[in-house]
Amino acid sequence: MRTPLRHWRRLALGAGGLLALAGLAIGGLTLADRMFPPDLSRLADLSQRVVDREGRPLRTYLTADGMTRLATTVDDVDPRYLAMLQAFEDKRFPDHAGVDPLALARAIGQAIAAGRIVSGASTLTMQTARLLEPRPRGLATKATEMLRALQLERRYSKDQILAMYLTLAPFGGNLEGVRAAAWAYFGHEPSALTAGEAALLVALPRAPSRLRPERFAEAARKARDTVLQRVGRRAGYQAGELALAQAEPPPTHRRRADFLAPHLADRLRAGAPAGAVVESTIEAMLQRRVRALVRDWIGRVDDVANVAVIVVENRTRAVRAHLGSAEFRDSGRDGQVDFTRAVRSPGSTLKPAIYGLAFDRGLAHPQTIVDDAPTRFGDYAPANFMDRHHGEIGLAEALRLSLNVPAVALLDRLGPVTFVERLGRAGIRLRLGQADARPGLAVALGGVGVTLEDLARLFAGFGGDGRADRLRFRADSPRAAGDGEPLFRPLARWRVARILEGVVTPGAARGGRRVIGHKTGTSYGFRDAWAVGFDAHHTVAVWIGRPDGAPMPGRFGANTAAPLMHRVFDLLPAGPAPSGKAPAGAGRLAAGELPPALRRLGPRRVVALGAGPPPRIVHPPEGAVLRAGSQGRPVALEAEGGRRPLVWLVDGHPLQTTRWTRRAAWRPDGPGYSELVLVDALGRRAQARIRVLDGAARDD
Repeated sequence: MRTPLRHWRRLALGAGGLLALAGLAIGGLTLADRMFPPDLSRLADLSQRVVDREGRPLRTYLTADGMTRLATTVDDVDPRYLAMLQAFEDKRFPDHAGVDPLALARAIGQAIAAGRIVSGASTLTMQTARLLEPRPRGLATKATEMLRALQLERRYSKDQILAMYLTLAPFGGNLEGVRAAAWAYFGHEPSALTAGEAALLVALPRAPSRLRPERFAEAARKARDTVLQRVGRRAGYQAGELALAQAEPPPTHRRRADFLAPHLADRLRAGAPAGAVVESTIEAMLQRRVRALVRDWIGRVDDVANVAVIVVENRTRAVRAHLGSAEFRDSGRDGQVDFTRAVRSPGSTLKPAIYGLAFDRGLAHPQTIVDDAPTRFGDYAPANFMDRHHGEIGLAEALRLSLNVPAVALLDRLGPVTFVERLGRAGIRLRLGQADARPGLAVALGGVGVTLEDLARLFAGFGGDGRADRLRFRADSPRAAGDGEPLFRPLARWRVARILEGVVTPGAARGGRRVIGHKTGTSYGFRDAWAVGFDAHHTVAVWIGRPDGAPMPGRFGANTAAPLMHRVFDLLPAGPAPSGKAPAGAGRLAAGELPPALRRLGPRRVVALGAGPPPRIVHPPEGAVLRAGSQGRPVALEAEGGRRPLVWLVDGHPLQTTRWTRRAAWRPDGPGYSELVLVDALGRRAQARIRVLDGAARDD
């Protein structure tokens, strides 16, 4: 019997209606997908981390909701863990579109047959949807998860969906994500998991509160072994590996959150976005050892005193260890204050800088004789420690003994304003009591404020290239030169380093395997004890004091800070002596061979009336840029004024000239900056800093 035409028309109309409805449904779902995209806000709230130079964690910060949640991708985890996870949770994950029809049909059939839910049908994508938007459990929630799973599969790749799961999966307590769990339970990244570790991480998210191994070890072990037995071979593990894994006890405790260099970590993470990983210059192992040493040491010093330590690599200025205080959580010692940045009186620790600048400017020589006796400089009368004076003594020995009168006499010649400004231009800020205060001679003995970081920076220059470059705390920070020029030229740097190599600290545990140059300091009233040491590779700076600035009677740099500094050096590889190879012009001179103006450092002369105008360098003038002759022709020096005999010094070295004329000739060693000094018979000085260009170079 032939089917009537109208019947076919009805079928066509019905099919068209179904297609239209399907199209509307698809269009509606597409519109809904656009209007209601998956909420990924939990993925944006990630823990910040500060790590050491090799990526080892120093400190991990909690998220806004109090979780430890670390971003993790498929490339961050062991591939066999991923294989085990998919085999156990969602074996058809690579093939389905978010919902697994076979698993869903199986779960429904089992539920009908048993009258209860026997097994679930959640795919990894559905679990990810639940982790992104947690909701109360129920059939409506399950339906929402399916729709969200379809959305996720439409929008993201399989690896991206897995990354969401690996970042958000719960592992007990405030741990979220496989990376956070691997560090907390095993102490390492999830990129190299044993079979037992991988199986435990697969099992935990199913019931994180009931399977936490540190609380429910037996339940965790059984859950882990179930994973190993069911899917271990499918994940690629050999029988021997699986047997060893089942014999391993599960971890019995969560490792404490990393808390190394907390003050520095706080500084480095400031301003970093959520989830940022900031790589520092710190060496985690050295940091731990320094921290342990300091915590042991502080108990011997004072009940409320604190300690700060910085270890710097001289060549790069990278900070390898940083302790802002002995114990961050010790409120009794103001442990949360970063004492490496606290402004305190430096005692005698600035004396090497005074000597270095004086040597650099030709004002003195290490063998210059000074009278270490009670002396008044205008209204200022400094005294030595314990009021002991040594009479006539060479400046080198005066610095080794840290005598006060010679240091003040040198600063008087150099000028305290000049000294403070020169260090300031190099980036080392000396704080005066008031903003408009004028530096005085007390600067030489600690009458100024400075930080431990700036002292470490200064002494790293003595152990390195004479520069006072900024310290580096981030691995990606380039080395930043101070003001483009060294604070000390090679000869002056070498002379100071050579002198400080001979400083002996009574009672310090100095081994015979290294030579260290160092300087100690004690602020007025025994309030601060300092020690800064250096060899050619490292600088170690130590401060000890009470947070409130109260005195510590009998505690000074040499007996309190210096021994700790030497112990920190014992943790470092031995380096060459800090002075290194002697630069040109470093040969020793007998005191009698020095120019008359450098043989003795006396108080400033009072120029008598009728002495005539002071000396002045006419050529080359201050700031001149000269070109050395291609054939080594000399540069003409010319002066006027001054009482003869006159002495010319270039970079601290006297020129062999006729002292009764005001002209001289100088052959530069090569291109670079030089300082000319002219000294007359009355000790009056004129200076000119110039630059010499290569004779063959062209002007830009």
